[in-house]
Order: sequence, then structure tokens, then C-alpha cells
Amino acid sequence: MSFLQKLFGQNSNEEQTGGNDMMKIGIVLGSTREGRVSPQVGAWVKELADKRGDAEYEIIDIADFKLPLLGEAGGDASGAAAWSEIIAKQDGFVFIVQEYNHSITGALKNALDYLRDEWNNKAAGIVSYGSVGGARATEHLRGILSELLVAHVRVHPALSLFTDFENGTDFKPAAVQADSVNQMLDQVIPWTTALKTVRK
Repeated sequence: MSFLQKLFGQNSNEEQTGGNDMMKIGIVLGSTREGRVSPQVGAWVKELADKRGDAEYEIIDIADFKLPLLGEAGGDASGAAAWSEIIAKQDGFVFIVQEYNHSITGALKNALDYLRDEWNNKAAGIVSYGSVGGARATEHLRGILSELLVAHVRVHPALSLFTDFENGTDFKPAAVQADSVNQMLDQVIPWTTALKTVRK
């Protein structure tokens, strides 16, 4: 039994409540750029997560929503209401994070800034990638999530563009990375369960 399972008095069987009582975890694709590989990473995380049977996992692609630069005059923000709705119904998140210039993408920062209450008192894990595994982007994201009252867990799968991608484009993760994703979710699920009681 893990530390968090002891802390919250849960085991893996108790977490599998099934039906409408299952936690809803959104897997947020943090890049909208042409040639992005985040859909490959997100699909891989969802495939691993679905095997667990401990929550309902859904891929949420920022690119599917019209979210111009927040406050930009004349921008078509027609996707803002749908963005608010889909984030509000999630109990927790896994962010797929790319490192650009030592930080997260502008699209992800903008999407985070569009909302506030919808993020509050929820848990999140981070899966990142980059030349150094996206570590610097992850640390930037942690500060933003803290301000939004999102409890981000410690375990952090960090994917290398050199060893987990072929030619920097075809995602072929090392076997150890799957274990890291599951360890991350082992923390996200109990924190998500606990924080749901705060939101009631």
C-alpha cells in the first residue's frame, strides 16, 4: 500500500467505484502548434490509464476550442463557454506539456488563464517532453497550477526527445515510462478523490 493510499485509507479496489461515481480525469493536450506530437503522447497516456479502471479518462485538446489571446480586441472567443464547461466537469487532470524556450506553450498558458473557478480544488499530474524531458516547463506549470488551486502531484513522467521519440517526431517511449505514468496516476487518483469532498 502506497503512502497516499495509507493517508486516505484507500486501496486500489476501493477506488474502482464504477458507473457515474467514477472520477473524471481530463488529459489536456498543451500544444496547438503545427507538427505537434502531443496527440501521440496523450493517446498513449489514455491507453495506459484506461487499463486501470479507476476513473473515466478523456482527452481534451485545446486546439478544438476557439480561445484567442485573452483580452484581445475582436478575437473570436466563441469556444470559451465550451472550454469552461468541459473543464468544470472534470475532477482532475493530466497535462501533456511541451517545453518551448524553457517554459510551457502560450496556448496552454492562455487556456489556463481563461478560467479560474473551474480549476479550483482539483488534482493534476504532468507528463512532459523536451530536450531535457520538459523539466523546466513543468516547473513553470507547477507555479501556475498552485495559483489556480490545483494540487499537482510529485511523480512526473519526463519524456526525452532523444530517447523516447524517433527522429523527434515518432513517439516510441522507453518501457520504464509506462511505470512512471502509472505511479503518477497512483498519486492523482487519491488526491482527486480527496479534493472532491472539498468542492461539495
